[in-house]
Amino acid sequence: MSRNDPLVRLRHMLDYAVEAVAMAEGQSVNALRERRQLALALTHLVELVGEAASGVPEAIRAEHPQVPWPKIIAMRHRLIHGYHSVDYAILLDTVTQDLPTLIVQLKAILQSVKD
Repeated sequence: MSRNDPLVRLRHMLDYAVEAVAMAEGQSVNALRERRQLALALTHLVELVGEAASGVPEAIRAEHPQVPWPKIIAMRHRLIHGYHSVDYAILLDTVTQDLPTLIVQLKAILQSVKD
């Protein structure tokens, strides 16, 4: 399978989201401020989720409107281009509140392809 294969992109989204959620478990905004490696890792993982999402074809996105594709991609753009002013509260909220829902959605999409 090619990395441009939509299923690969969806799996990448899932893998990066799962990794970010696991990494953020029990962490606080202060921890991100104090632990630069943690902040950079979470930032990068969220960027990767957005990058992978941008590679999912529009037809597949349209089939799954429950996934907030534009917001995911916009978050990636914001982190990449606004790297100098990342709001760690928003980043942590995204990882702890939004990514778990995305994980469920991605698992369902990938399962429906298997069936």
